[in-house]
Amino acid sequence: MSKLDAAIIPLRVLLVLLFAGLLAAQALGIAGMSAERASELTEIGPVPGILATLAVLELVCVQIVIVCIWKLLSLVKADRIFSATAFRWVDVILWTMVAAWVLLTAAAIALATVFYFDLEIRAPGLPILLFGAVLVGGVLVLVFVVMRALLRQAATLRSDLDEVI
Repeated sequence: MSKLDAAIIPLRVLLVLLFAGLLAAQALGIAGMSAERASELTEIGPVPGILATLAVLELVCVQIVIVCIWKLLSLVKADRIFSATAFRWVDVILWTMVAAWVLLTAAAIALATVFYFDLEIRAPGLPILLFGAVLVGGVLVLVFVVMRALLRQAATLRSDLDEVI
C-alpha cells in the first residue's frame, strides 16, 4: 500500500460514513416536519418550514461536495488531477459552496428576523452567532477560490514541465 493509498482509503471510508449520516439527517429532518409538528409551530409563521427546507438543501450541497471529492480522489489516484476533468469537479464544488453560502445567508436572515425582532423571544446573541456563521461560510468560499487558483497554477507549471522534459 502506497502512502497515497494510506490517505485515500480512510478518507473514502469517512466520506461514505458522512454521506450516510447526511442521508439519515435528511430523512429525520423531513419526517420531523410532519403536518402535526408544523401545526404546533404556527405561532411563528412559515419560518420553521422554510428553515427545514433550507437545512435539507444545505445537506444536499454537502452531499454534492462529497461526491466531487470522491471523484477528485479517483483522479489523484490515477495521477490525472491536473486534467480538465479535475477542473470541472472543482468548479462544481465551488458553485455548490456558493449556493450553500447563499442558503446559509437566507436562513440567517430569516432566523435573525424571527428571534431578534419578536419581542417575546428576543435573543440578541443569536443574530451575532448567525452573522459569524455567514462570515465563516464566506471565508470558506473565498479560500476555495484561492485553492482553485493554486490548482490552476500548478497545472500550468506541470504542463510547462512536461514540455521541457
